Amino acid sequence: MKNLKIYTSLWAMQPHDQTGVKLPHDQVCEMVAAAGYDGMAIDLGASDVSTAHAVRPHLEANGLTPLIVAFPKTIESLEDTLIMAKDFGAPFVDVIGQVMPIELDDMVRVIETWQEMSNRLGMPIQFESHRNCITNDLYTMLQLLDRIPQMRVCADLSHYVVDREFWFPLSDHDRGLISRVLERADSFQGRVASRQQIQLQLDFPQNQKWVELFKEWWREGLASWRQRNATGDCIFLCELGPPEYAMTGPDGREMSDRWQEALQIKSWVEGIWEDLEQSES
Repeated sequence: MKNLKIYTSLWAMQPHDQTGVKLPHDQVCEMVAAAGYDGMAIDLGASDVSTAHAVRPHLEANGLTPLIVAFPKTIESLEDTLIMAKDFGAPFVDVIGQVMPIELDDMVRVIETWQEMSNRLGMPIQFESHRNCITNDLYTMLQLLDRIPQMRVCADLSHYVVDREFWFPLSDHDRGLISRVLERADSFQGRVASRQQIQLQLDFPQNQKWVELFKEWWREGLASWRQRNATGDCIFLCELGPPEYAMTGPDGREMSDRWQEALQIKSWVEGIWEDLEQSES
C-alpha cells in the first residue's frame, strides 16, 4: 500500500505564527498531532542533539514520527547522527552536507562515503536539494545524480528556484532540469519561492504564479514517486521557516500566518495525492 505521510518541522514551530510566541515542546507536539500531521522534523542546524532528546518523549506521547535533518560538518560526524536517528525510529536522515569540495570527483567521494556509512549502519539517507551545502547548485546536483545512481533526493525545490534565478515562465529546458531532480526524489518539502525570495506568502496575488508552479511540481514529484514505488510511505514535509526565512514588515512582524499556510499546503498535497490515487484505480 502507498501512503502519504505529512510532517512539519520543529524549526517551523519556533515560533509557529505572527505572535512570535515560542511554545514549549509538549504544546508544540500536541498542536501538530491535533492538526493531523504524521511526524515532525528535528533540524540539527537550527537546534542541537540535546533539543532532539528533549522533544523526543513529546513526539512519542503524541504518536509523531521524528525525522532527523543533519548538517554534518565532517564526513565522520554523520555517523553519530545516523546512530541517533536509528534509535529514534526515523524513516531516514535528511542530509544537508556541510562538507563542500570544489571538484566534482571529490564531491562524489564524500557522497559515496556517506552512503557506505548509511548502508553499514542500516539507516537510510537522502540528500536535500539545499543552498550552502554539497548540493548547493542545481547543475552540480544533476552531475552528482548522473555519477551516483544510488543517490536519493529530498526535493526542496525552493532553493534551486532562488539559486538559478529562474525566469517566469520557466523554459522547457529549465523545467526539464527540475524534472530530473524529481525523478530521483524519495521525499519532498513544501515551501513556495520566487527567483528572488526563498519563502513567499501563499495568498498574496502577486505570488500566485509561483504558487501554481510549485503545486505543479508537487504533483509531478508525487506522481513519479507513485510510479516508482509499489508500496511504502511518501513523506512530504511542510517547512515554512520563521524569520528571517519568513518576510517581516518594518515592525518585525511576519507578513502572513505560517501555521495556516502550512495547513494550506498540507491540504493541497493531500488533494493531489487523492487525485493521483483515484486516477490509478
